[in-house]
Amino acid sequence: MASSSSASSTPWKSWLESKEADPATDEACSHLDSLDPTLSSNAELLDHVHPRDWRDATVDGRYNVVVVGAGAGGLVTAAGAAGVGAKVAIVEEELMGGDCLNVGCVPSKALLAAAKVVGTIRKAGSFGVEIDGDVRVDFGKVMARMRKLRSEIAPNDSAERFTGLGVDVFQGRARFTSSSTVEVNGETLHFARAVVATGASAFVPPIPGLKDVPYMTNSTVFNLTELPARLAIIGAGPIGCELAQAFARFGSEVTLIDIAAHVLPREEVEAADIIQTVLTKQDGVKLVLGANVTNVSHADGKFTIAYAQPSNGDAADDESKNDDNSGKLVVDALLVGAGRKANVDDLGLDKAGIKFSRHGVIIDDYMRTSNGNVYAVGDCCAIPYKFTHAADWMARSIVRNMLFMGRARLSALRIPWCTYTEPEVAHVGKYEVELEKEGVAFDVYKRELNKVDRVILEDADGHDALGYVKIITKKGTDQILGSTIVAEHAGDLISEVSTAMAARMGLGTLAAVIH
Repeated sequence: MASSSSASSTPWKSWLESKEADPATDEACSHLDSLDPTLSSNAELLDHVHPRDWRDATVDGRYNVVVVGAGAGGLVTAAGAAGVGAKVAIVEEELMGGDCLNVGCVPSKALLAAAKVVGTIRKAGSFGVEIDGDVRVDFGKVMARMRKLRSEIAPNDSAERFTGLGVDVFQGRARFTSSSTVEVNGETLHFARAVVATGASAFVPPIPGLKDVPYMTNSTVFNLTELPARLAIIGAGPIGCELAQAFARFGSEVTLIDIAAHVLPREEVEAADIIQTVLTKQDGVKLVLGANVTNVSHADGKFTIAYAQPSNGDAADDESKNDDNSGKLVVDALLVGAGRKANVDDLGLDKAGIKFSRHGVIIDDYMRTSNGNVYAVGDCCAIPYKFTHAADWMARSIVRNMLFMGRARLSALRIPWCTYTEPEVAHVGKYEVELEKEGVAFDVYKRELNKVDRVILEDADGHDALGYVKIITKKGTDQILGSTIVAEHAGDLISEVSTAMAARMGLGTLAAVIH
């Protein structure tokens, strides 16, 4: 087994210390409670990921590995460990497949795909393709398609499949009762190693009145069957921007609200500015930026959202603001997309000697917790990378580390990410502002897409096409330090840079490859 070291040496300590206090509420309902079983295909989904007649495995001796949580990180860990002969148990209280299958990647990509078709049709005239008559979006069919495809994908993450892989599946709430035991449904599971993989849930900001109104989060928005005429979204991060664009294309009047000065506040400003321009100029999304939401109320089926905003903030419209820079919006539906919070409550972590904070379980660079026999993976960890693909690769690394004396380090991973607006925004490595703070000298190579012939020919905006490819190298060398791409299929394009960085391939070598 890997040698022990203190989790306090985590390389993410500086990230934790830099985070401002952001107390979360616990008002968001669970994924299981939020999934409407009466909607088409949802019953089939539940049969796979939370079967009503499920019978837990019979406990027989100590487990090599007990996994708490069956999202992406937990499932990959369980399958990987069982695949090499370990005796494995996995415990899930809600839905196997976690966020990605049930309320994240899978349903959102289905909606975004439909919205992209709408966007393409609306630009058809630019290519000389005339469409007679109106193009109508049947929102109910869009959502039914999503639910059908989600239920068809679900068997990959099902309790039945993992039982077939040799994993003992338990359906219930897991709690650590000691440094080497977990209790579920009155049964005690003894383990040599354990993995916390409980994921994250929607962060609900402590806005006065919010807990008393029927707001939506990513857990409930996919239950919609009718398109809201007016939709407000609190939070202009990736989730907020993606869904704002989609619902605007479907026909909703969308207002996007954020306390930040621009959308996608974690991305570089020039990338965020492009998305902001597209959302407002092409998709008709209204922005209320630099705004602090002061109150939310609900009456007669309408939401009233009050906010305070500095004089230089961007209001949704001139009539919505008062002389004191306060304003209000009246909408038919409210979606809260203000980020995620780690699921660490009521797990008995303290009884197992596992340190955690409001940001999640504290891990070291080998993904171990303060209990040397317990690891943690994915969104429940106190790390800045809350992505399904990050959880997947953490899980693969954990299997090697805990079973084969591996030394895979989290800090060694090159983790790209993408916001699936149109155009997409993808990034890997360092940003310029990070390198400046670290005192690292660098060179920037940037190519605007409106200077690329193929883009000019294929983009409806031609010479006015928005987007760019940027690669940052260490000063005077071709060592790639980071890259940002704003383009159609940026999430695919960034993989070439990620591959080069992982293989320590310089920009000169990459440029010499015939494309």
